[in-house]
Amino acid sequence: MTDAVQPQYKGPQRVFSGMQPTNGLHLGNYLGALQKFVRLQDQYECIYCIVDLHAITIGPDPQNLANRCREVAAAYVAAGVDPKRSTIFIQSAVREHTELAWIFNCVARMGWVERMTQFKDKAGKDAQRSSVGLFDYPVLQAADILLYKATHVPVGEDQKQHLELSRDIAQKFNNDHDAPNFFPLPEPLIQGPGARIMSLRDGSKKMSKSDPSDMTRINLTDDADAIMSKIKKATTDPLPVPENKEGLAGRAEVENLVGIFAAVTERRVEDVLAEFGGKGFGVFKPALAETLAAKLSPIAAEMRRLTADTATLDAILRDGAEKARAVAQPIMAEVREVVGLWSA
Repeated sequence: MTDAVQPQYKGPQRVFSGMQPTNGLHLGNYLGALQKFVRLQDQYECIYCIVDLHAITIGPDPQNLANRCREVAAAYVAAGVDPKRSTIFIQSAVREHTELAWIFNCVARMGWVERMTQFKDKAGKDAQRSSVGLFDYPVLQAADILLYKATHVPVGEDQKQHLELSRDIAQKFNNDHDAPNFFPLPEPLIQGPGARIMSLRDGSKKMSKSDPSDMTRINLTDDADAIMSKIKKATTDPLPVPENKEGLAGRAEVENLVGIFAAVTERRVEDVLAEFGGKGFGVFKPALAETLAAKLSPIAAEMRRLTADTATLDAILRDGAEKARAVAQPIMAEVREVVGLWSA
């Protein structure tokens, strides 16, 4: 892989990100992504996608896929993403994603893609039985980003390797076609609280919508009673809340809960520990649950309202797809010309 430095990119500063419409969204999605999506609207032109083509790499769900896409769109809007300021659309509505992905398949090297650890994690011992789409997922992800010449991508640590692949593909495309500034080399945006929220039952595992136990996560649609029950049953230990960060060492579940409290209240971990240090979890957990319920209840209510109004959601998604195509189609036309593909 190349580590060459790109010349100064002179195009617009543009953010691209997306979420898969699989299962339901949870607290980790909100703190690690949605909350950041909202803030980035004040700094960049933002394009936010629901990546249904990625979702089918791990098994089709034709009966529920469209409604799951609507649920993610509802979460975007309920969290504060403004469809008048940002572009919200479904990936498959812009066919240039797949066209650019094929061109990038001819740019990326097998060795690059084989090093992607997420494929190994998802495929497990049955890698030979996995779909080619699951293996090729990171190349489609590169096409998602670079189709809009995005300069910044909000990502978690687990996706940083995929973004590095996007940069490598962009750099090789630019070099191969003697177009040193054609694609930008997108930068990760991973700073800020809440980037990695862990399971409520196991502090060594990331909070996940695919975990079979619903008690491991706070769903964005959970009501106050469900949140209180899950937080009260969250794994901790017999010791009180520590008084400083050093006291969190070796206490992964406690560190996770304190980190969640800090992220939700937009405070430093040190400030949370100053308030609750030395107190038992019988005090801390109810305070955390009440804080979470106050933060998430309005979002859950707005999600329910939006998902019941499919006409409004579909109008937002159609408008977003039109805006996305208006950006993607001219860029794809440039790519076709650079590559030398026939054009009528």
